[in-house]
Amino acid sequence: MDEPRSQIQSFYKDKTIFITGASGFMGKVLVEKLLYSCSDLNKIYVLMRAKRGRSFDNRLEDIFKLPLFQRIRTEKPQVLKKVIPFNGDICSDNLGLTDEQCEHLMNEVNVVFHCAATLRLEAKLKDAVEMNMIGTKRILNMAKEMKHLQVFVHLSTAFCHVDQKELGERTYDSPDDPQDIMRLVEWLDEDAINLITPKLLHPHPNTYTYSKRLAETLVANEYPNLPCCIARPSIVIPSYKEPMPGWVDNLNGPIGLLVGGGKGVIRSMHCNANYNAEVVPVDLAINGLIAIAHRIATGQENSKSIPVINLTQSDTRRITWGEILDNGRQIVYEYPFEGQVWYPDGDIRSNKFMHNIFILFFQIIPAYFIDFLMVIFRQKRFMVRIQKRILDGLEVLQYFTTRQWIFYNKNLIALNNELSPMDKKLFPTIVYDVDIMEYFKHIVLGARQYCMKEDPSTLPKARRHQKMMYVIHITTIYLFYFGILYFIYNNVEIVRFFLDYVTEKIKSLPFIGVFVEMMHAK
Repeated sequence: MDEPRSQIQSFYKDKTIFITGASGFMGKVLVEKLLYSCSDLNKIYVLMRAKRGRSFDNRLEDIFKLPLFQRIRTEKPQVLKKVIPFNGDICSDNLGLTDEQCEHLMNEVNVVFHCAATLRLEAKLKDAVEMNMIGTKRILNMAKEMKHLQVFVHLSTAFCHVDQKELGERTYDSPDDPQDIMRLVEWLDEDAINLITPKLLHPHPNTYTYSKRLAETLVANEYPNLPCCIARPSIVIPSYKEPMPGWVDNLNGPIGLLVGGGKGVIRSMHCNANYNAEVVPVDLAINGLIAIAHRIATGQENSKSIPVINLTQSDTRRITWGEILDNGRQIVYEYPFEGQVWYPDGDIRSNKFMHNIFILFFQIIPAYFIDFLMVIFRQKRFMVRIQKRILDGLEVLQYFTTRQWIFYNKNLIALNNELSPMDKKLFPTIVYDVDIMEYFKHIVLGARQYCMKEDPSTLPKARRHQKMMYVIHITTIYLFYFGILYFIYNNVEIVRFFLDYVTEKIKSLPFIGVFVEMMHAK
């Protein structure tokens, strides 16, 4: 006898789904969740290209071997056959697909999840426009030809409207016409584009948020002729529970900071500790995408303007950057990373000048010193190069950690409240009673195991190494301050006079004076 299905599961039964960006962090979790919780779907077409010497089908096989798909390999291995890769690229005309493949998509697809994008915040404008805007336009053109399409879900970002300190769940006017920008990068050479990029981007800090903003306009312009919607997650972090707690496969954003700080490489972060950390666990965001598609396709959303949902958590579970640092540091002390280059006691600083001072003395100078030692021992230099990459990444990320936004998510809350009891268990989009410390433990362990490939069995060794680094750290600090005092004492006459005066006064005190006399006698 078949198990009872929830409303969302019933909707996805026998559906054919097309996913772009299936090899990305969110894309992989989306594929896994659909296969596991909506196993009665018909098939999933994924757009995938060859990369780093691996063919598109080999890449899909590699993805299925990840720990992410462990529960499917164990419980439902047959559903993996429902994923059909198409060798293509959203940066190519017609997505790089054959006529036969296009026919399959146009005649079979019911649901489209457009997740493909370049996430490189420092990408050149031409690359960002090509991927995030022209690629989106190509997907939209393909979707308009799909005969049985019920919903098109466009994955955006909550940070694509940085000039809006309070972001509602609606679209906003674009600073430029997307069509003009796409024509501009097509006509102008790269030098000319780079020359005008700063003026075009303002007030956006990078090409990513700018191009994603214009991509939203492209999607919104197709509504209501196309049954589409926009989903805006905030910073996506490791999974809360599914498919396993702490799953992550990249060092983007806060995870890169966590690993860099945990290794002792990052000593300072320019950040306001009291500002909201706009983050969302990847599994909650993916559940939101799946639920949104169901809502739009079943006609529950009847709006004159394109439906927009902010997949954010600050309205429901507020956490600050300071809390993230404090909690993360406690967990890293208990579950340290291997190969720490220094004791992980980095901190966040709201003052840019003090942050730069700490960067100079505790990151840049030590990096050159380590590389100097590498030269002496005839080893390959690496630390200065690593620090440069870290500092470039920090500079980009710090735009978001030194500003405060309010992301309203009333539509998300309403969506969650309207889910059936069964769907709330299967596809939770909001979790109110999060055990923060337990979740952070899984984040750290996930970063260790899945990103850094550090086996849990190495924890005892890592703890011993951390204790040694702590002794070195404390010794160095005392020597540093002693050296400063010694220098001042020997080079500044007035300070020496003051210290001598204080010493003489202390000698006159009972008990303490006797002790000081004994020290001088020695």
